[in-house]
Amino acid sequence: MSTEKIRTINGKELMQMEFSPIRFIAEDFIPQGLHIFAGMPKVGKSWLLLLLCLKVAQGEKFWNYQTEKGSVLYLCLEDSFNRVQMRLSEITEEAPDNLHFAIMANSLSNGLLEQIDLFLAEHPDTNLIVIDTLQKVRDGTGDSNYYAGDYKDIGALKSIADKNGIAILAVQHRRKQKSDDPHISISGSTGMTGAADGSYVLVRPNEKSNEGKLYIRGRDLEEKILNIKFNSDSREWEFISGDTPISDAMKSDSVVSAVISYLKEHGEFLGQASELAERIKINVKGNVLTRKLNNYEKELKKIGIEFVKNRTGEKRELLLVYTPQ
Repeated sequence: MSTEKIRTINGKELMQMEFSPIRFIAEDFIPQGLHIFAGMPKVGKSWLLLLLCLKVAQGEKFWNYQTEKGSVLYLCLEDSFNRVQMRLSEITEEAPDNLHFAIMANSLSNGLLEQIDLFLAEHPDTNLIVIDTLQKVRDGTGDSNYYAGDYKDIGALKSIADKNGIAILAVQHRRKQKSDDPHISISGSTGMTGAADGSYVLVRPNEKSNEGKLYIRGRDLEEKILNIKFNSDSREWEFISGDTPISDAMKSDSVVSAVISYLKEHGEFLGQASELAERIKINVKGNVLTRKLNNYEKELKKIGIEFVKNRTGEKRELLLVYTPQ
């Protein structure tokens, strides 16, 4: 039997490739990929996710995050249609026809991926799927295969998200043991969080409190902690504030602050990132400076700075323009 060669790409070719930007289903909040959404039972996960699904289907803002309108599939596998209808009627008078619900689905080993593929074929504008809960579509694995089972199941769902450029939120419970890092408290092995693209953890100080925190961490996200509050009258989680807003992180970044100051003085810059580093008189590598600008692209745009990356031969150039607001 012949052995297939490993397919490779060299560094020069890789640096010359152009990739599509990460797709955000909710701007700066939910990127494409597979994410874990965790919380203790009865903490209010279903209310939050139902509101999110509704806003995405409507193309309306979820809190202060603009959503991309698309069809949504919500697998509410621990509920009945009656209960879902009651919840939905609490938060809206009219639900859109591109918001789809199911209370039964196959397991991961018995056709769930095929069911999702069929749904996506029928609804090609789908951009968000919620699986509530993940445990409902999993098959038991022995203790010796705990890590491998978690990694395999999350990896299978991630492959669907990656292939279609959509977001999948898989709902999971938290362990009761307290931890300084809520993301570590997600039930399951490290194979689960390791294979996922991100995690969202909803925490309330106690069952009677309407206040909560949403801890967010992901490969394509700035880490955030959002302060939210459950409105008992509207049955909605409301945004209060962010403990780690990206704008504050940008202001505290000495490199980006120096770029902003330079552009406010000179108006624009055209050249390589290494040349910009010399202009702002900060010892930083060009690729690091470019990555920082990429990370804060949307926040820079809000203050009037736009930049474009161009390639001239083997050189990469940046065009940054400041337009006073």
